[in-house]
Amino acid sequence: MNEAKSRVFHEIDFDKPGRQVGYLRVPQSRDGGAWATIEIPIAVFNGGPGPAVLFTGGVHGDEYEGPIAVSRLARRLDPGALRGKVILMPALDLPAAMAGRRMCPVDGRDFNRCFPGDPKGSFCQVLAHFVDSVILPQVEVSVDVHAAGNAMEAALSSNMHHSQDAGLLARTIAMASAFGAPYNVVFWGVDETATLAAAAEARGVLAIACELGGYGRVSVDGVRIAERGLDNVLRHFGMIDGRPDTTQADGSPATKHMEVRDQRGYVFAPSEGLFEPLHLPGAPVAEGELAGYLHFVEEWEREPIPVKFRSDGYVWMAPGQGRVKKGDVVGVVMRPYAG
Repeated sequence: MNEAKSRVFHEIDFDKPGRQVGYLRVPQSRDGGAWATIEIPIAVFNGGPGPAVLFTGGVHGDEYEGPIAVSRLARRLDPGALRGKVILMPALDLPAAMAGRRMCPVDGRDFNRCFPGDPKGSFCQVLAHFVDSVILPQVEVSVDVHAAGNAMEAALSSNMHHSQDAGLLARTIAMASAFGAPYNVVFWGVDETATLAAAAEARGVLAIACELGGYGRVSVDGVRIAERGLDNVLRHFGMIDGRPDTTQADGSPATKHMEVRDQRGYVFAPSEGLFEPLHLPGAPVAEGELAGYLHFVEEWEREPIPVKFRSDGYVWMAPGQGRVKKGDVVGVVMRPYAG
């Protein structure tokens, strides 16, 4: 696998008992800094015997709930009450997090499309290689907290990839149920082969991600669900005391399991323009129903193009950026999970 030596250096002892906080130093030569590094925050907690988990946020810099929830957990977790190991990385792509951008300003890459990485590559590739070759082999569980960023708004949800391995699929769904978001979406994505979740799965790690907000802001409910969800995962695996709390704001007792099985769940912009959505996340919709209108404000006489859903279900992702380009996703529809 991806076992070439990493160029990232650090002073963390991943097996030392107790709490450690520090930085991964990723070499980044630049004007005015021939031997400069970019420092990525990391915390490691080692309690008694037990599982090992990885909690990450800030994989995309315009998604804010993960950095808040993961860093808050790092400040309050008690290694004396912990069974197992917890590795926390609240702002994996720190340059993007500091800039509030999806794409890393250092090399222009989407960090979550760089796995398994390359130790001889650009910043994102070097960091992805370290996570894949050094971090993931140490853990059995990965939870990567995302939101929909500046471009979209998500129905508050965990998500996971489908697996042909029935046992793995059942264990992943059980973890997602324990996380306790309003929805869990089993999905087949447009481009999922180079993500952190895909790299974790290739290493045999049980992996879920989350979509807990969007529209370029911090979701009050998203932060709450993320914080509770991370605790719930630790409880689910017996790493801290207590049972997962999966009660929802509407009074329902548990997560609703959904799916996006194929490309018919995705709605793509047919042209560049200004997209007017007609539905909010979670809204029920039908195949052939209007998703919205694509407007051309620079051409007064041109009628807007109606854009329609291609599947029945509920809105998982609604657009938020206004201006779109041809081929941009302007809606995603989820349906009840069929197994």
